[in-house]
Amino acid sequence: MPLSAVDVISPAFVRMKQHLFAPFRFGQWVRLAIVGFLAGELGSAGFGSRFPSSMPFPQDPASSGPNLPFGGLLLFAILFLLGLLVLAVGVAFIYVGSRMQFVLFDSVLAGECRIREFWRRRGDIAFRYFIWQLLFALCIFIGMILLVGIPLLFAYSVGWFSNPREHLLPLVAGGILLLLVFLAFLVVIGTVKVLVKDFVVPQMVFDNVSVGEGWKRLWSMMILEKGGYAGYIAMKIVLSFAAAVILSSVMAVVFLVLLIPVGGAGAITVLLGKAAGLTWNPLTIAIAIVVGGIVLMAFLIIATLISVPAVVFFPAYAIHFFAERYPALRSVLYPPSTVPET
Repeated sequence: MPLSAVDVISPAFVRMKQHLFAPFRFGQWVRLAIVGFLAGELGSAGFGSRFPSSMPFPQDPASSGPNLPFGGLLLFAILFLLGLLVLAVGVAFIYVGSRMQFVLFDSVLAGECRIREFWRRRGDIAFRYFIWQLLFALCIFIGMILLVGIPLLFAYSVGWFSNPREHLLPLVAGGILLLLVFLAFLVVIGTVKVLVKDFVVPQMVFDNVSVGEGWKRLWSMMILEKGGYAGYIAMKIVLSFAAAVILSSVMAVVFLVLLIPVGGAGAITVLLGKAAGLTWNPLTIAIAIVVGGIVLMAFLIIATLISVPAVVFFPAYAIHFFAERYPALRSVLYPPSTVPET
């Protein structure tokens, strides 16, 4: 009888301790932090930018008319290039994250993080995983447009937005329904993403299958053991919440301790600058921005290092659970001389 989602918590925790603390190796810790961050195991990183809601164009068309078309075209070109840059950076991060997902899997399975070796090992299957991630992201984007766009178009076409007070009930009811559907959509997206990452990636490693073929196999397994996989998803939600609480508490304490000297140094620097007659000008603002960026980067690095136990535990948890149901993984995780009794 395969071990349940609760039963594999202990062996996953033991594997995590062995990887990180038996013995403790700072280099190993740093490498796992890098891999976990790039693989997206620390959470999704958002890349966005804010633009002013209103541009400071001159209000007198007579004085600015000849320059407005060129200015508008230049602004459009800049925004278009920025959009392409953001898209390119996003695609690059998805590619690196796809490769690092296999690096993390091999690292947890082997008990040793060797980034360069593991990066070269899974190039072909990681590229297939990368293509799937792009297509999945495109499907999410289209689904979001349809999910939000169709209800809004319907409400607009029947005139609900023209006189919202007269259609308050359908607007409120429709908004609540749309919110529930949207949340359900997010749950489906998250579940598919987790199942592919946890259970399809190992099949790609050992059987060199595509994501689609791995998903078909996984679906057959889930049909035969609905309770086991449902329990895994539920337990992973609970463990993720517990890990978030613990790590957030540790980070809060560490950041509070660090903010005291950093904040004190900043306050002293500002006071000394004022005493020396320095004022806010482009140079001092640029220096403040650079220093602030360095401080934020330092806090991000510290947060990443603190999160390493979770980076190792959750892949180990998935590996131990799936090894009970996937013989190819089980034979590697438990060599013949160490196969546990079930």
